[in-house]
Amino acid sequence: MPTLSDLIQPDAIQLQIQASDWRAAVSAAGSALVGAGACGPSYAQAMLKTVEEHGPYIVIAPGFALPHARPDDSVTRTAMSVVRLAEPIAFGNEDNDPVRLVMGLVAVDDDAHRGALVELAGLLADPRRRDQLMAADTPEAVLGALGPAEPEDPAPARAPTVSPAASSAVVPADAVASKGLVLTVCGNGLGTSLFLKNTLEKVLEQWGWAPYLKVEATDTISAKGRAKEADVVMTSAAIAQTLGDLGVPVEVITDFTSTSEIDAALRRIYAV
Repeated sequence: MPTLSDLIQPDAIQLQIQASDWRAAVSAAGSALVGAGACGPSYAQAMLKTVEEHGPYIVIAPGFALPHARPDDSVTRTAMSVVRLAEPIAFGNEDNDPVRLVMGLVAVDDDAHRGALVELAGLLADPRRRDQLMAADTPEAVLGALGPAEPEDPAPARAPTVSPAASSAVVPADAVASKGLVLTVCGNGLGTSLFLKNTLEKVLEQWGWAPYLKVEATDTISAKGRAKEADVVMTSAAIAQTLGDLGVPVEVITDFTSTSEIDAALRRIYAV
């Protein structure tokens, strides 16, 4: 499976880019993907239209945006671009604005980029590596910052003493017992929902709950049809507004790299 650095060519890295607004920032990330030969201009335009339709849900961590769209006929390969802005830009996400780093994503299918997103989530969750990426002043330095992390033994999260099946009912009080499914949702089901899924699964592994709860990343249309199969839907504030009332709890996550935020959300949901 391709790594993060495998998907990013030096010519798809642009540093100290001047952007007047979020559209210019997303366009720069899309143009970098087009210039690298990963897609055509129609895909870059679709990246903009996705944000116009669903709002700034692509801003999934403080200062970081991951614009993407559904693949079209112009997509030739899975790739990512890196655009670091000269001045941070507000995207309209009050929790994570302003954005300094924009990484465009184009994928030919649902699987080729999963490993890279796992790596990226881990990088952005590590303040030292994140600072290293922000300080990189050449494409080569950026690729170095995106390379594999040094192995370490993270302290495990304090795990609940019960499984979801044995815990109290899901909040609110009249919710049904666990069905064993959590949905993470974004506009397309290919980028930010996978990012959130990866971080959520990390917490479940730390808890020892991975055998009990399945996590599926999906888009807004599928989520509306499948919500009642799940215990809870996890998503951004922008997507939560799009989804409306699903008949199950919708938990808004502001920082998709934060295991502590997701840990706290799970404890509320399962009352543990």
